[in-house]
Amino acid sequence: MNKNNKYEKLFWSIALPGFGQLLNAKYIKGIVLIFLEFLVNVQGNFNEVILLSFHGEIEKAIQQTDYHWLMFYPCLYFFAMWDAYKDAGGGKKPYSFLPFVFSAYFVTVGTIFSSSLKIFGVLLGPIWLPILSVIPGLLVGFLLQRILRKS
Repeated sequence: MNKNNKYEKLFWSIALPGFGQLLNAKYIKGIVLIFLEFLVNVQGNFNEVILLSFHGEIEKAIQQTDYHWLMFYPCLYFFAMWDAYKDAGGGKKPYSFLPFVFSAYFVTVGTIFSSSLKIFGVLLGPIWLPILSVIPGLLVGFLLQRILRKS
């Protein structure tokens, strides 16, 4: 394993928040993030919601979701990714954090509206709408990053 591979740490954090921190030898931070991920996952009933969503049972997924807990997940998830990437030597350029931050914001908003917002008449629910919300979050983050770096 290449200890300086910032992308490896980022991808492990995508797999499970806290894994990138463990690979960066930030053990307490990693354990705290893993604990928080499990706490929010269990309290938000996230695994059941994912299963139902993948089976196309969106209404059941919405009923099973505890939105009070699930709204914490995007910020936890994207912070863990950013932190692992940064600690591994990434994100040296100014405003490198913006795509992560705006993705967290947009996914949180996607989560909030996931029980009622339809796209082309299709209710995407608490998994698919937040996942699709990453795209505008990244676009806004990279665009703002580019604008701020030029000024």
